[in-house]
Amino acid sequence: MKLPIYLDYHATTPVDPRVLEAMLPCFTETFGNPASANHKFGWAAAAAVENARKQVARLINASVKEIVFTSCASESNNLAIKGAALRRGNRDHIVTMATEHKSVVYSARRLEQEGFRVTYARMHRDGLVDLDHLKQSITEKTLLVSIMAANNEIGVLQPLAEIGRLCHQHGALLHTDAAQATGKVPIDVEAMQIDLLSIAGHKMYAPKGVGALYVRRRGTPVEIAPITDGGGHEGGLRSGTLNTPGIVGLGKACEICGQEMPEESRRLAALRDRLKDGLLAALDGIHINGSLEHRLPNNLNVSFPGIDLATLMGALGDIALSSGSACSSGNPEPSYVLTALGVSEEVASTPLRFGLGRSTTEEEIDYCLARVVEAVKQLRTMAA
Repeated sequence: MKLPIYLDYHATTPVDPRVLEAMLPCFTETFGNPASANHKFGWAAAAAVENARKQVARLINASVKEIVFTSCASESNNLAIKGAALRRGNRDHIVTMATEHKSVVYSARRLEQEGFRVTYARMHRDGLVDLDHLKQSITEKTLLVSIMAANNEIGVLQPLAEIGRLCHQHGALLHTDAAQATGKVPIDVEAMQIDLLSIAGHKMYAPKGVGALYVRRRGTPVEIAPITDGGGHEGGLRSGTLNTPGIVGLGKACEICGQEMPEESRRLAALRDRLKDGLLAALDGIHINGSLEHRLPNNLNVSFPGIDLATLMGALGDIALSSGSACSSGNPEPSYVLTALGVSEEVASTPLRFGLGRSTTEEEIDYCLARVVEAVKQLRTMAA
């Protein structure tokens, strides 16, 4: 075992060596512009991009023509929500949740400033959406419901198939930010009745700077407008020269996840539960945040009331952890996700997010468990 230990896989993942190997030729051999349609260099690059498109589509049970490549999930979220709004017709209502990623929450706020009505669906204390309230919130004026597949802080998995059914009963679209879920748990856009879905490469062992947006074309096609004007790339939805190496890396990452997900999910869930059970057995008064039944296999979010979080994290300097999403890591305020769940300020102010990943070992989990228990007990003794 080498120190430091990395347990912040929700923030980002290392590039899998197999992904890097697939990408390398794109820098020196298949380096052409995929939009260059008049020579072999462009053709080779375009073929590599289309192969990656098939790999991404296969992972979520989409068709090749339904995949639009972007730079990240935040861009995909913006394109899905704002692009749908530009094709709104007579619908002017959006439903989302207060626990969404900020790229969704802030997009909804922007549309609210432009005349849309926004409803924030209530949720239970475990982070699951209140389906009865959601059903009441969706009307014939609802354009879009945006609810993430898995929360980026507490890892809670939402019942997308039930949400999709409720949306389509009223002709509303379902968008889901699946940045944390894709490659960790099965996603089937047909079975779950998803219309728009966002993917981030760097959450699934592909490089940073590449993502994708699924846009339904089968059945009732979804119409969204581009929010970037230019050369009309990606079926006119996302102009800009394609990031061929990143796209190839994302495709390979999706292929690997599709092959290894069942076994890897079981392994990570067992390690996660080993850590959880050890913390609960050794420490009184800690609080597990979010549903344990409906949860990403690699996520554990624990609050330590009565402990100064900054001091605790400082004492764990040889373990890479976070107190919430990477986008909010510099914010000293309580977690907005936990606050939305209705927990006390003390619980919302003291969470540690443990994000396990492909390289996490049992030895690392046991070391982390011992270090956290030791640090918490020492801080409690000093405060007594």
